[in-house]
Amino acid sequence: QVQVVESGGGSVQPGGSLRLSCAASGSIFSLYSMGWYRQAPEKGRELVAVAVGGGGITNYGDSVKGRFTISKDNAKNTVYLQMDSLKPEDTAVYYCNVILIEGSKRFDYWGQGTQVTVSS
Repeated sequence: QVQVVESGGGSVQPGGSLRLSCAASGSIFSLYSMGWYRQAPEKGRELVAVAVGGGGITNYGDSVKGRFTISKDNAKNTVYLQMDSLKPEDTAVYYCNVILIEGSKRFDYWGQGTQVTVSS
């Protein structure tokens, strides 16, 4: 089993910054990617950022490009999301996603979510 634990959410004013962390532990047998998704009230879950493999390959949602940066500490199986120039529309619950691949099987694990609120 894999445990995924997020931290770092909170409240910030528009234009401010926050840093989220996500640590994966347990049976990490073949880590494919670690990333972040978010879900605002009455909206679907959307991709924020993902780091594939060792973190050299990254992908960002269009709404956060240029403002958010994902990074990965492979030794700690931890991924970070640096969020700058935050906007009220970034308010959401942020979920960490961990994908493991074994042969042809894919295993998805999710954290419990951390609230980010951007408001003046």
